[in-house]
Amino acid sequence: MKKIFIYILSLLSLTKISSQVISYDTAFIPGIVKKNASVIKRNENILFEVTDIDKALLFIERAFTIMNDVDKEKLTFVEGTSKFVSLEDVDIKVYDAKGKLTTRFKKKDLTTVARGEGLIDDVKIHFIEIPATSYPVTVEFKYEMRFKGTLIYPRYDIIGPGEGVENSSFTAKVPKELDLRFREKNINIVPEIKEDGKYKLYRWSVKNLEPFEYEERSVSYENRYPSVILAPNKFKMDDYEGDMTTWKSFGLWYLELQKKQGNLTEERKAFFRDLVKDVSGDKQKIKLIYQYLQQNFRYVSIQLGIGGFKPLPADFTDNKKYGDCKGLSNYTQACLSAVGIKSYQVLIKREPRDQPLDNNFPYNSFNHVVVCVPLQKDTIWLECTSKTNDFGVLGVDNENKNALMITENGGVLVPTPISLPSSNTFSSTSLVILMEDGSGAANINLLGSGEYKDDLISQLLQEKKDGQKNYLYHYMGFKQPDEFEISKKENDRDLELSLKMEFEKLPEFTAGTKMFLNQRIYKIWSAKLPANDSRKLDFYFDNPFEKTDTTIFKLPGGYGVDVLPKEKQLKFEYGTYQTKHWFDEKQNSVITTARLILTQHRIPAARYAETKKFFDEVLDDNNQKLVIKKL
Repeated sequence: MKKIFIYILSLLSLTKISSQVISYDTAFIPGIVKKNASVIKRNENILFEVTDIDKALLFIERAFTIMNDVDKEKLTFVEGTSKFVSLEDVDIKVYDAKGKLTTRFKKKDLTTVARGEGLIDDVKIHFIEIPATSYPVTVEFKYEMRFKGTLIYPRYDIIGPGEGVENSSFTAKVPKELDLRFREKNINIVPEIKEDGKYKLYRWSVKNLEPFEYEERSVSYENRYPSVILAPNKFKMDDYEGDMTTWKSFGLWYLELQKKQGNLTEERKAFFRDLVKDVSGDKQKIKLIYQYLQQNFRYVSIQLGIGGFKPLPADFTDNKKYGDCKGLSNYTQACLSAVGIKSYQVLIKREPRDQPLDNNFPYNSFNHVVVCVPLQKDTIWLECTSKTNDFGVLGVDNENKNALMITENGGVLVPTPISLPSSNTFSSTSLVILMEDGSGAANINLLGSGEYKDDLISQLLQEKKDGQKNYLYHYMGFKQPDEFEISKKENDRDLELSLKMEFEKLPEFTAGTKMFLNQRIYKIWSAKLPANDSRKLDFYFDNPFEKTDTTIFKLPGGYGVDVLPKEKQLKFEYGTYQTKHWFDEKQNSVITTARLILTQHRIPAARYAETKKFFDEVLDDNNQKLVIKKL
């Protein structure tokens, strides 16, 4: 207790907190901070103190005034702990609009749950949801965390969306012989740097910041708003000491963690040699081993080993038939080694809207591990946690970035594959039989690859009837059927589904002897892009894609075409859209085709306006009707 008291006094001194009680009366919030804000950071003082190469303390004092329920998640306290991080004192106070204390919570009031699906109890989550009967309400958090390893330094997140900031400061105290590195993001802010005996102190502070406008589908959250990233020069986790001043040296530290973790028994090595004995060429051998992994192992999102980095031994994964990303990647590498194929583990930030790593600022932002197999004429990438990814496909969360390959000589930044439209395709072919009373039936063939394959599996094949219907209608834009059936068709690579739909009323409306029909049975594009006349951040689609549709309307006897929709040809820098419509008199059928291509998923802010215009026009084209009439 005496030690904790001394550290708290240090925090008070470093952050220059007034000895007076802070008033949380909302009447005192400056206008520039309050205007258009849904939450206001009233007071924040953070002290991060590194006491040794493997020990650190974090003291946090933070108060938010939540103006309405838009940001009510700020009323939730949540922190994670493990064998390397412990949560110490916690004091939470709740104030009303006048700044009057109404409720108080301590550490004993928190709910604690273990992560790891009950298999591992290394990681725990501690949380409490603060009830609010009215707004505005202010919540003040004061707590301490203790670190038994210094691989990851906390970052200073200065401001978030819709948030005003009254006062905020972050102080880092580190031994001179260790020092630290820092990098500002989206803000020009210079720390005050002082020396205190054997320590060096860095202090960043801000005051009276107006809220940032939220922009949908922009870069990942941690790269979007003003912040300061801190990184160690030297660090230690358990008995593993490392250097993070270069990507090479950081890779050498990770390589040390892997040693002796890739061992398989001689019996299992022989199994894999037997598995691939009938195929020639390394690529086919890799494919067989990857398929074996997909069919026999499951992914468990748990953090095993040192700070989520050290994998459990390959023979453990082999026996248990499960693992997290690093465990499954380590196991895959061991299997490939057993058949004489060299591969590398690759650390990556699994985030579809992330920015590339900085060549000149090594720090740990990784949350995922994949495997790379360089061949003489090709490079094979393996996402070892997926049961559905096609062989050699990483998926959009891992594409379009650079990652850290762990080689014998240390870490090397390498580019991951670029997302291509041809990797994410969706096509539909529909035969619609229309009856004279307006009822009808449709036989539809769907073919999906890449992200669309994953969506069809998770949202149609693995969902119950109500979930399937909701996905077809609300997400894919199909006309809502009265009855439907889904079945899977055999296909070597893509996912192919057969849909049978029945409709009591197929036309959108009728007028006399005329029926007004949509051009196709579903909307090839149904998302309305957010309005933003002065967008500042780049816009991200989920992935580039290529979508095609062919719909054949078999007309009832005695009916013909009154109006065909006008053909469309749209184009902008990153995409095209084309439609065609014609009447086959011999078959008494109308055929409509559409093709929509997006060539890249990241749209520069300066080109967003034309992008939105393009997709708005695609949406407008959905409204064109095919009109048939009784002859």
